[in-house]
Amino acid sequence: MEDVKREDLLKKIDSLFKLTNIASLRAKELNTGVKKLVDVSPFEKVTTTAVREILAGKVKMKISKKSNE
Repeated sequence: MEDVKREDLLKKIDSLFKLTNIASLRAKELNTGVKKLVDVSPFEKVTTTAVREILAGKVKMKISKKSNE
């Protein structure tokens, strides 16, 4: 598989900080056994899989407002 370029990822997510957070949260989910959303090698690390899913547009960020009540 080809390498993932940061420039391509930043076209999907506008901030490196957001990208890092989304990828780490998705990698944690993958570590728990959640189904992978893209076809990857079984030897690929979950962090790389998470980044590939983001690049494929399969993982998105949902922003929710927390109330201070």
